[in-house]
Amino acid sequence: MKPKILITKKLPDYVEEYIGNYCDYEIIEDAGYNDIINKIHDKDGLLLAGTKIDKNLLEHAPKLKVVSNISVGYNNFNIEDMKAKNIIGTHTPGVLNDTVADLIFGLILSTARKLPEMDRYVKDGRWNKQDESIIFSKDVHHSTLGIIGMGRIGETVAKRAKYGFDMNVLYYNRNRKYDTEKNIGVKYADLNDLLKQSDFILIMTALTDETYHMIDEEQFNLMKSDAILINASRGATVNEKALIKALNEKKILGAGLDVFEKEPIEKDNPLLKMSNVVLLPHVGSATIKTRNDMARLAAENLVAALKGEVPPNVVPELK
Repeated sequence: MKPKILITKKLPDYVEEYIGNYCDYEIIEDAGYNDIINKIHDKDGLLLAGTKIDKNLLEHAPKLKVVSNISVGYNNFNIEDMKAKNIIGTHTPGVLNDTVADLIFGLILSTARKLPEMDRYVKDGRWNKQDESIIFSKDVHHSTLGIIGMGRIGETVAKRAKYGFDMNVLYYNRNRKYDTEKNIGVKYADLNDLLKQSDFILIMTALTDETYHMIDEEQFNLMKSDAILINASRGATVNEKALIKALNEKKILGAGLDVFEKEPIEKDNPLLKMSNVVLLPHVGSATIKTRNDMARLAAENLVAALKGEVPPNVVPELK
């Protein structure tokens, strides 16, 4: 008898066919937390993208062996609850590095060179006015990029910065990476020095108790007045109220955000009215090829676990 699994996202046909070779499956597209609880009682596996996995859900899943996230991040996993039930948790690192790095540089260029603002400037028929306060912008090349969180994506961004834009790259990480320093030419700095020296500050760290609001009012006070903050990791790594205050008080020049403390962003959020802020709807990995590759890897993780093998991408805390 094949194991039973629940899938909460539409998958490419070839991924669905692959799963069908090993499992009996049920798909509920865009299933929410309660939808999963109503269907999980007889399932051995769960394939999803970001729904909270906690004690309550697991109590409704007596047969569950594995939860496979179609995501690199896994802050939706309650690790201790999953450990208590011996649930394997997997994620999809690696396959999205270049795609997210592309988007990050899109944010850097868009904020520095005011690309969305210039687009509106032309479309609104204001080109002939040549308002220097609007059209003049900030160079990216030969500036300093500070990366907070030098993981796989951070390294991929660092290569683009060094070799494509001749940028000086600083990084702050929980563990110093000597091989990365040697191979790419980046320099380690403590967090305060990085904040003081960087023209662009990129946050690429996971969300943990230690990184929650790691960028707060104190950190904004250390930044250059023409610094630009880029966040493509998790929204809660930045105190959004402190960011809004820093922007209003011109303590920094601008921000490029793909993530927010509350998603979707609330309609009355002051960031929506700021011309020096570029906002994206959490789409770092959202290309067709990359999302398909992530779904394939998530399926491979799931099937491996249900076959009694060690999946290639078990989250570190559950290994």
